[in-house]
This record gives sequence, C-alpha cells and structure tokens, in this order.
Amino acid sequence: MDQDSQSYATEPSTGAGGTRLERRSSGLHTTVLLAVLGVVFGFVFWVADQIYGPLHLALGPFGTLAENVLAGAWIVVAPLAVYIVRKPFVAVVAEMLAAAVELVVFASPFGPMILVIGLVQGVGAELAFTLTRYRRYGWGVFVLSGVTAAVVTFAYQCVANGYLGQDYLVLRLGVQIVSCIVLSGLAAKFIGDRLLRTGVLDNYPIGRERRRGAAAAGVTA
Repeated sequence: MDQDSQSYATEPSTGAGGTRLERRSSGLHTTVLLAVLGVVFGFVFWVADQIYGPLHLALGPFGTLAENVLAGAWIVVAPLAVYIVRKPFVAVVAEMLAAAVELVVFASPFGPMILVIGLVQGVGAELAFTLTRYRRYGWGVFVLSGVTAAVVTFAYQCVANGYLGQDYLVLRLGVQIVSCIVLSGLAAKFIGDRLLRTGVLDNYPIGRERRRGAAAAGVTA
C-alpha cells in the first residue's frame, strides 16, 4: 500500500466542523475545475466551429452533415466533468459554461442559441451516468453517454433544424451517434484517465476513488 492510500484509509474523522470545511473546500475545487473546463473547452468548441465551414464545403451535397460529424467535439466536456466530479448536473453546467465562453470570448458564429444547445447536449450526455446513479465509470458507460447525447441532441435538432423532412435522416443520426461515441464519450474517458495519471485530479472524487481502490487492493494482497 502506498503512503497516499494509507493516509487516506486511516485518516480520522474531524467532526462536524471539519466536515463543513471539507465540503467548502470540495465546493471550491469543483467551482474552479468547472471554470477551467469551461474556458479550455470553450476554445475547443471554437476550433470545431472553424472546422465546420471547410468540412461543410468538402462534403459537397452532403454538406449539412458536417454538424453531425463534429457533434461529439461540442459535447466532450460534459462526460469529462461527470467523470471527474461524479455529481448530478455537472455535465450540464460544464457544457453551458463552455458554450458561454465560446459565445462571449470567441464570438461563435452560431449565436446565443448555442446556450440552449449546450443545455440539451449536457442533459443528453449526463443521462447515461444518471441511469447508473453516478456509480459506474467504465468504457461502456461512456459509450452509452455518447449514444444518449447523440439521440437527445438529435431530437432537439429535428425540431429546431427541420431534420424530419430530409431524405437522409437515418444517415444523419448514424453519423451523429458515431461522432458522439468517439469524440465525446470515449474521448472524455481517455482524457480523464490521462489527467488522473498526472496527479492533478487527486483532490477530486475521481482521485479519491483511485486511492480507495489502491487501498483495497493493498488490503486484499
């Protein structure tokens, strides 16, 4: 058992006052994290905005599929935030913060409606974790998150963008599901795991869960 795991497992309770202090510290850490994610992925969303135009042209008669091809890139922050913080609504908050940064700082060409889209995308991405009661974080859950994000967002797009009247509706949905699985769900899991290895997430639930796992493994051994 390593020193960090041992100290975590044997650290005594500090009482009600200590619990309140820990909650305040945890809340501050979460707020700072969400703000950082909002800024970083607001920039990522803006980069996806810049790719959208050339991709639209490159696809020719299927140019409007560019939105579906890039769909996951505009959602990835949502499952990543849940993976790190493991609390309800953080996907929605992170997604909307990133959308706000994309709009205000980088002057998104899609206008204020991206805030509404961000809300929808955050709800869709978080749905998979809600179904597991925020207890499972394997690759399968992230695949499911990609699927739920794609389907919920697609339902909104059918109303807002008039998808229902188009000939290649099924193709559009299929492309969006693949995009959200790869660029949102799996990408979020990959990024989270890499960040965890650096130690920068040790003070968040994802880091504490790793220490508990290491402690349990040490006791079992």
